[in-house]
Amino acid sequence: MKDATGELSMTAVAVVAIAAIGVVFTTLIWPNIRQNILRSTYCSQAFNCTPGDGNSNMDNCIYCTTDDCTGTANIKCPHQSDINKQ
Repeated sequence: MKDATGELSMTAVAVVAIAAIGVVFTTLIWPNIRQNILRSTYCSQAFNCTPGDGNSNMDNCIYCTTDDCTGTANIKCPHQSDINKQ
């Protein structure tokens, strides 16, 4: 019986550890990954880019938020020359 209790305790510790890792991932790591994916998608569809300020390598661009491009939004994207270097 003592061995069974030890196994149950280790199972509980493992479940709590996995849950803690899941919480850290979803609250701290995933939002940054998601934002980078969305920015990459928007920048690949961007048009009418104008140079940003001289201190950054980002352009101010516009992308369509709807399929027929009736809605647009602004986004900062890397210079096209910087994208071509990658």
